[in-house]
Amino acid sequence: MDNKTIYALSTVYGKSGVAVIRVSGSNAKDVVEKMTSIKTVYLKPRYAYFTDIKDVASRETLDKAVVLYFEGPHSFTGEDIVEIQCHGSRAVLGSILNSLSKIENLRLAEPGEFSRRAFYNGKMDLTEAEGLADLIDAETSEQQKYAIRQMEGGLKNLYEGWRQELLKVYAYMEAYIDFPDEDIPESIKESNLNTVFKLIKAIDEHLQNSNHSERLREGFRVVIAGPANAGKSSLLNAVVKRNAAIVSDIAGTTRDAVDVNLDIKGYPVIFTDTAGIRSSNDVIEKQGIEIAFNKIREADLVLGLFDASVDTPEIFHEIKKESENKLLYIANKCDKLTFEQCSELKNAGCLLISAKYNQGVDELIDYIAEYIGKNFTSGSNLLITRQRYREALQECVANLKRFNFDKEIELSAEDIRLAARELGKITGRIEVEEILDKIFGSFCIGK
Repeated sequence: MDNKTIYALSTVYGKSGVAVIRVSGSNAKDVVEKMTSIKTVYLKPRYAYFTDIKDVASRETLDKAVVLYFEGPHSFTGEDIVEIQCHGSRAVLGSILNSLSKIENLRLAEPGEFSRRAFYNGKMDLTEAEGLADLIDAETSEQQKYAIRQMEGGLKNLYEGWRQELLKVYAYMEAYIDFPDEDIPESIKESNLNTVFKLIKAIDEHLQNSNHSERLREGFRVVIAGPANAGKSSLLNAVVKRNAAIVSDIAGTTRDAVDVNLDIKGYPVIFTDTAGIRSSNDVIEKQGIEIAFNKIREADLVLGLFDASVDTPEIFHEIKKESENKLLYIANKCDKLTFEQCSELKNAGCLLISAKYNQGVDELIDYIAEYIGKNFTSGSNLLITRQRYREALQECVANLKRFNFDKEIELSAEDIRLAARELGKITGRIEVEEILDKIFGSFCIGK
């Protein structure tokens, strides 16, 4: 990353009422000097100026816009920033960006470079940067809520607190390495062992409470499985409130998995309709059934749907082996049942619905939202939203569990150093150049 001043469109390119062009770097004020009539000597930080935007070379007026100046280090990137809030037509944006390209020492920003500079300048750590990326990509209220918590430093404070505890232990170990003739007092040994034990317990609980919480970003997987003609496609259509899957009385109509993305009470959910599970000699249908079982294995929740007028939950013995403790029995076509039959199925733990007449569908949606909230979110509201966090925490615990005073003190100190380094990988408190490109490369150009 060079020290040139960068610029980019920070809003979506295209037709809009207002667009924002952002400039960051030591030469940001040159933009005001060269493209407006404002004298930079009088430029006030955080003050809005309504002015003509002029071409650098021809001095032709390109637009009338609002210009703001943010003086570093009190800005998003920690550098001087100028924002041009102009009209969002393609012609205006193209002419302003073209004019910016003519200013010396300015260049177009790379993907994520504004946020990357903010990281390098200490304005945010890696978890906050990734929280910002998640907020930009958020499609549901729950994704938005957790992204804001992460962006505000919730995870950073947690992991950095653990890291500081380890650094205290490491400092004691290094002190006794420097003075090998001194014996470590038993009180110091006991205190350090107690600190490590508490950290192992805290990190393990964090890992367990955030089980599969990466799903909050990717989408929770709910699979509808069952025999042919049980009403799986009808249920999918009832949930999404449109004809997402073909409904037919002909067995084997659904031969592939049909995925639909939904927002269920703030949670992102991928609903999947699968092929009816039965014996078949049809090569294509057999492939569809195999796909269905693969989807069942990958699912977070399996809806075992059956026609309650002809079948019972016992038909799911094979699916139950694949879905472990994530199977919910759904008795469809309850409109054909007697009151006694309905009561019997409820007592057996079945949820009763009629996909055709949209009965019980709202209750099913409530159940799914409650199931996700109960099984995939953390009581502390601090979730492990990325696999790299989970892997680093697991490595941290593994190093801590190797720590003891029964071996050479240098080896014990190394266990602590490696554990602290794993936590540092998450927040960026160590050399993490190898993962920066991957993180910031996913950002849009103007962010």
